Amino acid sequence: MDGKMLARLGAIVFVAVAVTATAIEMTRKQDAPASPSARQQQREGDPLREGQRRCQQLGEAAARDPECLRVWAETRDRFLGHAPAPVAPAAPATAEGR
Repeated sequence: MDGKMLARLGAIVFVAVAVTATAIEMTRKQDAPASPSARQQQREGDPLREGQRRCQQLGEAAARDPECLRVWAETRDRFLGHAPAPVAPAAPATAEGR
């Protein structure tokens, strides 16, 4: 066998292996996920999402609605990964007459 014939035989074997591997991969069945992902479960009962939809339906009036302003602030904080601001403790009563 000369070099050209050996190269052709190698190319044919390579193409045959590639076609076989492709055929096997295409006939494989995809495993369905066992349960819905956490993101899908979160979307189903998310009150923030419901508030966003309500504000969307209000249109321009939502810019003056305090509930929509709260929803938008919470959405922004969730998107940016900010934790809610801690509530400031009440100021201690000062003792008069010392």
